[in-house]
Amino acid sequence: MEDERDALTSEVIAAAIEVHKALGPGLLESAYEACLCYELRQRNCEFVRQWALPVTYKGVELDCGYRIDVMIPGKLIIEIKAVESLTPLHAAQLLTYMNLSGIPKGLLLNFNVKLLRDGIKRMVL
Repeated sequence: MEDERDALTSEVIAAAIEVHKALGPGLLESAYEACLCYELRQRNCEFVRQWALPVTYKGVELDCGYRIDVMIPGKLIIEIKAVESLTPLHAAQLLTYMNLSGIPKGLLLNFNVKLLRDGIKRMVL
């Protein structure tokens, strides 16, 4: 049986698949982000878009310009890409966001693929 967070991840993936079916590959990340947020809103899913993520250095929070594409508060980070292929750097970026925010689960979604299932990477701390 799925726990709440796994059910949430599955719901976000279903929303992303809906977006990908309608748009296909080839658009900018910002278009996929806007459409995914629309789908999440339609599903009554609480989220924050372009959430500023500070870096804490020697006890001081610094705004270093990091932004999480979509965050479901306290539960899930969604990092959206529209690239030829995901690289270890993309995974490292998401893992860093998860560590800095304390959010234990993340989804890396690359919309620039023929089948979205080939562009999904789930990560757990």
